[in-house]
Amino acid sequence: MSFDLDHYKQTAKAVEVDDIDFDDFRDKPLSAEAIRCLHYMTDVETHTVCYLRDLLVTPSHQNPRITAFLTMWNFEEYWHGDVIDRVLAVHAEINGLPRHRSVRLAQGFRGNVIAPITQCLTAAVFGEDFIATHMTWGAVNEWSAHAAYGRLIELEQHATLTKILQRIQQQESRHLAFYMSEARERLEKSRKAQRITRFALRKFWAPVGSTITPKAETRFVLNHLLGGEGATRWCRCSTPRSTSFPASRA
Repeated sequence: MSFDLDHYKQTAKAVEVDDIDFDDFRDKPLSAEAIRCLHYMTDVETHTVCYLRDLLVTPSHQNPRITAFLTMWNFEEYWHGDVIDRVLAVHAEINGLPRHRSVRLAQGFRGNVIAPITQCLTAAVFGEDFIATHMTWGAVNEWSAHAAYGRLIELEQHATLTKILQRIQQQESRHLAFYMSEARERLEKSRKAQRITRFALRKFWAPVGSTITPKAETRFVLNHLLGGEGATRWCRCSTPRSTSFPASRA
């Protein structure tokens, strides 16, 4: 069954926080490890508009179904970062616009100029089949983000944080469903798309956020959230059964 885009457009919204008591974090603050993870997570969520920039220089921008989804996706991801920033603010951590500006400036000429140009030229060479790579890439990133939020919930055992992150997860699940639906359909139709996607993931994919944050932060987050036997078992059990890709026939 294809993703119901019309329903998603009508129901996309900011994360609901009217019933959240953020002062609860003053009475029961999060661990230093959780705070470090949340910095990484908000950097990723608020950088979505820059990921969107790179998507829109590819054939994806010519597909109205995809651009409709990306508009709502970017909107929801913005609010994911905003609510995480509110948690960080209670802990007296640097957050919001000053933090996001510093992350973007840190990308330098390579990240802010060279990257989108390279993306544009690469996509022009491969044509519409390149969309399958973006959709698969997006699915993997949404999937891993969902797992990371779930693992942080498990580690912290903090009721208010759990409520917030579960609401973010619910929206991430719909994002994943769209990317998976589009990726599966395009990969099933084209051997060329399979070859391009397999090559791109093997050669260039890295954990989401690893290209915009210091390598030490990526290593810390991966080790803290997804390292160890418990995390491996949790991630395996949380794998959606409906998200398998078609086997490559190339």
